[in-house]
Amino acid sequence: MDRALDRVKAVVFDVFGTLVDWRTSVTRELASFGRSRGITHDWQAFADEWRGLYQPSMEEVRAGRRSFVILDELHVESLRTLIDRHDLPIVSNADIDHLKRVWHRLEPWPDVVEGLYRLKRRHLIAPLSNGNIGLMVRLAKHGGLPWDAILGAEVAQAYKPDPRAYIGAVEALNLEPAECLMVAAHNDDLVAAEAQGLRTAFVVRPTEHGAGQTKDLTASQPWTIVTDTIGGVADALACPR
Repeated sequence: MDRALDRVKAVVFDVFGTLVDWRTSVTRELASFGRSRGITHDWQAFADEWRGLYQPSMEEVRAGRRSFVILDELHVESLRTLIDRHDLPIVSNADIDHLKRVWHRLEPWPDVVEGLYRLKRRHLIAPLSNGNIGLMVRLAKHGGLPWDAILGAEVAQAYKPDPRAYIGAVEALNLEPAECLMVAAHNDDLVAAEAQGLRTAFVVRPTEHGAGQTKDLTASQPWTIVTDTIGGVADALACPR
């Protein structure tokens, strides 16, 4: 095992894209909703647009132009923007609430649950996500993600890649940055984590954004671990099967 990993006591994870297949899950749920309401639309494109508003909505918080609000609220605001943009007949609060919660019902990638259980035998494991606590808890219940704790933006009142998101998670676990390994499928997330002293693991997810994905297909630098499964992270940490 790499000696840099000897001190690792906790493994923390980006969630959307790294652990769960948000694009397939959201598209499927939107299509099911549309059929139930007789609404025809390109739901895959809608899912991509919805995700496309993710970073801009958080940037308003990161830049200090608005106070911290949880991701569920940002998802609703973005959803209403898209409903208006596409002139879709979705107006009831019950429907808006149902659609907001599609992000609570995302399916894990096939390698995730087994890999997390392996890591959990020897390490603390927790999400370090921009998702709020309620979202993360329901996502874990839905997908069988065996967390020891829920960390991230709501704990730090800051969205990644704000340094406070990483340091807040480390401090919440009573650890030092070098005792935490950040796992993500996004190079920019790992750049920010490494800058705060965390160890890093890149897990490539080449179809997160579909077959035409062009970003994050390879590691942008020699991260502590580079792999294509959560099991690969467990292997690097010598976790038993």
